[in-house]
Amino acid sequence: MRTIYSEQHRLRDARTELYGGELVQPFEKPSRAETVLRVVRESGLGEISPPEAFSLEPVLAVHDADYIAFLETAWQEWQDAGYAGEVIASVWPARRMQSRVPRFIDGKVGYYAMAAETSISEGTWAAALASKDVALTGAKALLDGERGVFSLCRPPGHHAALDMYGGYCFLNNAAIAAQYLRDHGAERVAILDIDFHHGNGTQDIFYARDDVLFCSLHGDPEDAFPHFLGYADETGSGLGTGYNRNYPMPPGTPFAQWREALADALARVGEFSPQYLVVSLGVDAFENDPISFFKLTSPDFLTTGQMIGALDIPTLFVMEGGYDVDEVGVNVVNVLKGFDA
Repeated sequence: MRTIYSEQHRLRDARTELYGGELVQPFEKPSRAETVLRVVRESGLGEISPPEAFSLEPVLAVHDADYIAFLETAWQEWQDAGYAGEVIASVWPARRMQSRVPRFIDGKVGYYAMAAETSISEGTWAAALASKDVALTGAKALLDGERGVFSLCRPPGHHAALDMYGGYCFLNNAAIAAQYLRDHGAERVAILDIDFHHGNGTQDIFYARDDVLFCSLHGDPEDAFPHFLGYADETGSGLGTGYNRNYPMPPGTPFAQWREALADALARVGEFSPQYLVVSLGVDAFENDPISFFKLTSPDFLTTGQMIGALDIPTLFVMEGGYDVDEVGVNVVNVLKGFDA
């Protein structure tokens, strides 16, 4: 299996994350991608190649244009305002408040941020652009006939909504890739999100559509980030009714229970009969991940890949979460090896 990777991910090297009331070193850091790349090389998985460059057109097919303009200029506006630290939201248009975009950068940040944990640092926009190129190059490879491709995206993307960032995500790589496949001839595309956290951004983008099926396995939002989306009764709206499927699960969920949810999601994907499948490949369901509460082991990820591969659908794996740096590469490669088995 070919891996698409860009060194530009290192430009996203934030110093701060708000966690437990403290500013800490971010869990989402360059070593994540570097660890995965090292294990990909050691495993002999296949060719590693850089991405092609794509315009903003595929991005604007799923994201609000004003939001994209904000991301492009946020760091400079923050600097121009005289702030010394990284861009962190401190105010939001909360319940019963106006939802208008303020003129001043501090207000703009709060308007477009869905959470305060994710700072915007110098280089974030450039890294996000490279990450979407990694995803789009993988999607193009599927169109060219490859059965499986791994887009080692960083920063990740599945929390990025139509016009919001957060959860370490700025551009929704999986959604951008899925829409690109649709725009290049696919009638139906499915997205399977196996990251521990709900893919709220992907759900937001496709919630009212029947041409993209979205299935997400994740920690119950009553207990896990992003908290305010991901419940089982969220099944789509309008034309999209029935095309959104959430599988929230409680703390301590073992692989046996998680596997049942995966089997149901894969059955729904099979019934949908998509031309392509995009997998939001988060491996933070791992038992030792520092910011999750599922109990999957490394061998369980091999089984997961085998189950996905049994669908026999051309598949793009897009890297999302996974924060136990010592094991993240092994778990990612196990999924990919399982798929190719």
